[in-house]
Amino acid sequence: MKFKPSLSQILGLLLIIVALQSCEPTQPGSWKNEQISSPDKFHQLNTELFKQLKVNDEKQLENIMSRDFIDHPYRNRKIELVSNRVKVNDYTLLDEYYVVNRYISSDTISSGIKGPNGYSLTYQGATHEMYFAFFVPINKAIPNQDMITAVYCKYNYGWKLSQLDVSHYKFNGKTAPELCDQAKECYNKGFLIDALNIASSAMDCSSPNDLWKYNGDEEINSFYNKVLKEAYSIYKFPVTIKLVSTHPHIIRIMNQTTPEGVFPMIYYVSSIKLKDTTALKQENENIRKVINETLPGIDQDKKYVLYSAFNESPTGRKTVDHFDMTAKLK
Repeated sequence: MKFKPSLSQILGLLLIIVALQSCEPTQPGSWKNEQISSPDKFHQLNTELFKQLKVNDEKQLENIMSRDFIDHPYRNRKIELVSNRVKVNDYTLLDEYYVVNRYISSDTISSGIKGPNGYSLTYQGATHEMYFAFFVPINKAIPNQDMITAVYCKYNYGWKLSQLDVSHYKFNGKTAPELCDQAKECYNKGFLIDALNIASSAMDCSSPNDLWKYNGDEEINSFYNKVLKEAYSIYKFPVTIKLVSTHPHIIRIMNQTTPEGVFPMIYYVSSIKLKDTTALKQENENIRKVINETLPGIDQDKKYVLYSAFNESPTGRKTVDHFDMTAKLK
């Protein structure tokens, strides 16, 4: 006797076929941004993640965490750091990737971006299916920006957050490759200390997360090491500012991060007592007039140069008093 399926059975079969076709692909591969066929379920996870990060609700966050992440020894610290950023700024999705892994081993995805900001992702295939989301501040005018990274894995108990991180993405509105290009321009002008400071900033934001590697990563590292070696061979600290009659001597030059950007901070020892702030300010005015002679380019093309005057060199063994001053250049 032949079996004749009923109309309801036929419709049910068609629904199953449609449902299967609407699922994510199961063949190995990677899909980026608009290539992801069903992004809504991932975006719902992201929405819930940021909702709970806003209020730092760890109990609710546990509902979307993997078991391994819940047991991670630094879980609370990671959540706290990311939560602090989310409370201050609103974030938007920069790039997202859905991947189906062939093996449970290390793999690499290319962003497909040409030019200095091209990058690749190297990761461990923890599960067969994974999703990566990278978030940056919505307000592009923020000079110093962090990237928030969320990694989800599909376990037998569902899609869960397996990794959450935050790290530097931009300084002074520039990514690591863009900062490296700027540092090279300074170097070609003979602005060695400026080149070193900017190259140092490039190094500090060259890894927005543990997965991310810029195409020119080796070049950034190589250039920084080259400039560092050259700067140490030319500048023997302390460096005396001979054109100032009180002969203050520079003991250190570092980057100082502020809400308005990253600027050079010049530490120097003065013979003028810190209590005599009037005389200190006058000496600092004299330093500003000739600082470009001692450190070529240090006061060029930037908003501020910061100064900190000491009466003795700090050693790290005790707290040493200092008097801070800011030179606004433009």
